Amino acid sequence: MNRINVITLGVTDIKRSLVFFKTLGFATSKSEKDQLDIVWFKNQGSILALYPLDALAVDISLENPPKREKGFSGMTLAINVKHKDEVDALLHRAKEAGGEILKPAEQVFWGGYSGYFSDPDGYVFEVAYSEHFTFDKQGMIIQD
Repeated sequence: MNRINVITLGVTDIKRSLVFFKTLGFATSKSEKDQLDIVWFKNQGSILALYPLDALAVDISLENPPKREKGFSGMTLAINVKHKDEVDALLHRAKEAGGEILKPAEQVFWGGYSGYFSDPDGYVFEVAYSEHFTFDKQGMIIQD
């Protein structure tokens, strides 16, 4: 076993998060008008899910879940793109949708071009491009 199939984000407002991720281009059959208990985004090679934060804590069996504060949690999620201009475009869409730009895109020490944003719940995403990235048919990075 060498994969992560689903990444679930516990969110405080599932409809707000649905609109945010749809604005970034994530595809789902759900609408903000739907009764939402969970949202599944159809990605290439994995699934991003949104689930109410309190319900996720109950599912994990946490009687007194720690309060999730905005800020850096020590984890990032990366969106790797095929063209440099996609980095700036996606960061712009994230800001327009209610996200916060944490680091504008710039040339970085490892030879790529990247920036960071946080979603409305404070989850941190990197948007990155490198001429050295190669992708498979599903759009996933091929790592040597």
